Amino acid sequence: MLKNFREIAVETPVDKIIKQIRSLISSGQLQPGDKLPSERKLAERLGVGRTQVRDAIAKLDFYGILKTMPQSGTVVAGIGITALEGLITDVLKLEDSDFSDLVETRVLLETQAARTAAMRRTTDDIVNMKNALDAYEKKVKQGVPALEEDLLFHLKIAEAGRNSVLKSLMLIITPDIVKNFTKLDVCKDGRFYKSLEEHKVILEHIVNQEPELAAKAMEEHLQDVTDYSKRLKENRG
Repeated sequence: MLKNFREIAVETPVDKIIKQIRSLISSGQLQPGDKLPSERKLAERLGVGRTQVRDAIAKLDFYGILKTMPQSGTVVAGIGITALEGLITDVLKLEDSDFSDLVETRVLLETQAARTAAMRRTTDDIVNMKNALDAYEKKVKQGVPALEEDLLFHLKIAEAGRNSVLKSLMLIITPDIVKNFTKLDVCKDGRFYKSLEEHKVILEHIVNQEPELAAKAMEEHLQDVTDYSKRLKENRG
């Protein structure tokens, strides 16, 4: 009987701000290129603190939905809008079998992303991937969650592959998988340190332009979440 109950997600003010912006974009009231009001004006209008507005904008900027430019303010980005559903959707609403399919799709996308990155990466791409990995390593060594840094490293790999559709598909499904995977305490017992070493191997193969080895390393890196999704499916069956 207990398995029939679903966890209730408590929305924070930041979540609610993100939902409002999402709704405005989905309805067409906000178009790519439109400029958002200042943080101060948004905070006054929404009745929240500027810090909460800033956090919401930072998350939307991270996923490529908004773009914040120095001296110019924040605008709706053309790329990344397709990631809205992935950013907002709660994966816990999916059946376990659906989650397994989602993970399988992620593995297919990410292994291909690693493969194409190894074939197409530029010097700038290498710098961007190394910077993302350094940010991840810093958080891991501080003993604090590094979910966004983890995701950013994977997205930089996708960018290096020069396939914008693949990157958009990853943005749709990956954030929720990472959120659910970690929420259920799968990343304990040194998982982040293990992940860090796996990231280094993936990057090494990409830098050395070894596409098949990069793809294999990515598949091995995602084995934990694959095994977890299989267990969910078996338990349900």
